[in-house]
Amino acid sequence: AEKGLLLPRSYSELYDSVRDFLVAEEEGRVIGTAALHVTWEGLAELRSLAVAEEFTGRGIGRGLAGACLAGAGAMGIERVFVLTYVPEFFRKLGFRSAAKSELPHKGWGDCVKCVKFPDCDEAAMIWERQANR
Repeated sequence: AEKGLLLPRSYSELYDSVRDFLVAEEEGRVIGTAALHVTWEGLAELRSLAVAEEFTGRGIGRGLAGACLAGAGAMGIERVFVLTYVPEFFRKLGFRSAAKSELPHKGWGDCVKCVKFPDCDEAAMIWERQANR
């Protein structure tokens, strides 16, 4: 969040959504995070995917994202969306580019907290379970 790559979240928001989060750790240190936030019936957002710089390129982000998508499947969620600066990463996971108009209005509630609002420069992408079976 300090680098402007993730939406900053307050402690209150983190506590409210703590069950959404997965973490990767090494020797007791958190080295990666990802969250799957259910936004509507059959729809969720993969958010807050981050890996500590010295641990990038080791498959940690891919593993966290994959675990979130597996969790979505287990809950019967058909579509997962993401707003990202690294679309090529998500494309490798089966996400496709999408128009922001395809995203739920709920997502925009979080966007107003962003310093870049309303000039969002993130790519919108959607993963569909049917297309990735």
